[in-house]
Formats: sequence, C-alpha cells, structure tokens
Amino acid sequence: MNKPATIKDIAQRLGISISTVSRALRNAPDINAETKQAVVLLSEELNYQPNKLALSLRQKQTHTIGVIVPNLDYVLSTMIRGIDEVALEAGYTVMVCQSNESFGREILNTGRLLDSLVDGFIVSVSSETKIFDHFKKVQARGLPMVVFDRVTPHLTAPSVRLDNEEGGLLATEHLLDQGYKRIAVLAGPANLGVSNSRVDGYLKALKKRKVNIDRQLVVHCDFNQNYAYYATLELLAMRKRPDAIFTISDRMALGAMLAIKEKGLSMPHDIGLVGFNNEPIVNLLTPTISSVDQPSFDMGKAAAKLFIEAMHNQEDMYHVEEVLRPKLFVRESSKRL
Repeated sequence: MNKPATIKDIAQRLGISISTVSRALRNAPDINAETKQAVVLLSEELNYQPNKLALSLRQKQTHTIGVIVPNLDYVLSTMIRGIDEVALEAGYTVMVCQSNESFGREILNTGRLLDSLVDGFIVSVSSETKIFDHFKKVQARGLPMVVFDRVTPHLTAPSVRLDNEEGGLLATEHLLDQGYKRIAVLAGPANLGVSNSRVDGYLKALKKRKVNIDRQLVVHCDFNQNYAYYATLELLAMRKRPDAIFTISDRMALGAMLAIKEKGLSMPHDIGLVGFNNEPIVNLLTPTISSVDQPSFDMGKAAAKLFIEAMHNQEDMYHVEEVLRPKLFVRESSKRL
C-alpha cells in the first residue's frame, strides 16, 4: 500500500520549502498566486490529506462534542439524535459514552473524552452520582459544559430540562379526574432530582385537590422493570391497596402492568396506570398505557444549540436554563370516563 502524500513530498516535487507549501495550502497572503496554484494542483494529484489532528491542535479545537448519558434507552437515544442533527449542521462530531448509571464509569468516560480532545461536554448524570468534582475539573479547564435531562443544583452550567413537576401534576390530576382516590407513585432513586421533581408534581396535585397524602404510597426504586414489578406487588398486597399507580418512567410502568395482570386486576376499572416518557411500546400493549410525553428530540437539539452558543459566546452563560413543557397522552390504562 502506498504511503499517503505529505507536505514534504509536495515541497520536494516543486523544489520549494515545506513552510511555503504549508502557507500556500492555508491560502496565506504572502505566497504568490502561481505558487499557490502549483501547490493546490499537485496536492490534488497526490491526493494529499492534511493531518486533521495536528490542525485541530493548532486551532485548539477538534470540533468534537463529548456526550455522557446514563444509558442508551429510547428517550436518551432520541435526545442524542437531536444533539447529532444540530452538531452535524454546525460542523461538529458527537462522541457518545454511557455510564450505565455508574458513578465510577462516568468518571472514566469523562477522562477518556478529555484524552480524545473534545471541545466540551453535554452531560446527563448517572443516578449514582453524588459528587461532581470530575465535571467541575472540566469546567475549571475552561471547556464548555451543558447539562441536560437530569439537571442537578450541584453543577452550575447551562441546562436543558423538562418541566418534570408539571409532568407529575398532569398525570396525577388526570387520575383524580377519572375518579381514582388512592394513587401510588413509583419513584426513582431518592437522590435523583428528575425523579423527585415528578414526585413533587404528584404531591402538588394531591394538595391542590385536598387529597390526604399517604407516604406509604410513595415508593422509591431503580429505573428498572423488575424493581417496579416487585414494588407493585407490595403495593397490591397492602390491606388498603391503591386504585391507581403513577410511574415516573415507562420501563417502570411495564413492570407495574405485569404485576397488575398477575393479580388478576383489570385496567382501568380495578386500577389505573400512567407512565412517563411516552415510549412507542406503551401504544402497542393491551391495554395501551397512558403516559406523559417529553419532547426528547427537541431537548437534544436545544442542548446542542446551547453548547454551540456557549462555545462562541464570551459572556457568562452558566445560569441559562431552557425548560420544555410535557404533554399527557391518555390511553386505555387510565381512561374510565
């Protein structure tokens, strides 16, 4: 296999210096037109390809965005598609790492992306993350960072999030409107802000309607179908069981549905069910599952636009926050009236 042509090859063929070839390729004004033309023509003939890494180091930019997400489920992969669309239009490449909800892996991914010379980060934190020093060190280097989806008060950075409290409010008010009176909520990990905000919306709806709040009906568990299945079995075993369940993710709603069917209960008559994220699968089940929709693709686009703005803006953007609105899709699992 022939070695790729270099600037040195072009210089030797034309009998000029390497620096002259380099300046001619950069269209420097101190190189005459004839020399520029000769260099360009020969570089095309030899199929010369510049060393993009060396060029990016000189420019101090690689036009690469490091993206760290907890997983590549439907919601986050849709957000990444939004990020990638905006990045591509702006001339950026996206490099994605998933933490698998692991704090240690998140730290490792951050280091590897830094080693890959990314221009900055778009981050959704893992459910295990309680210390944020690895991200603060990135910011201390002067690299832009945008936090999206799972926004945390422990990081001062531009952010894009859903109004999760409103989503919880919409789901719970709908269940109350359908005549359900004892509504449980399957929440995520207690330290995760996105989960707590959805629970806050649930509690806000109950207070608004003057419904007694029973803390036994607020169950924290991992974003996992199996955990939700067993948590639902425990709820259904209560002497005074709930007549509706709001889960803060559709994965958890699937687990809840399995437990409900196993106990021979029918939806929506015996018990109501509402999920969160509006993943395509909820419209394919029997019964179809009501779910709060978040505009995932638009969230990804908004995060990428905010990152690119931060890259080219000299002003402090740390306190810029974009909040998108949720929408409830009502289906068979909760529609009584």
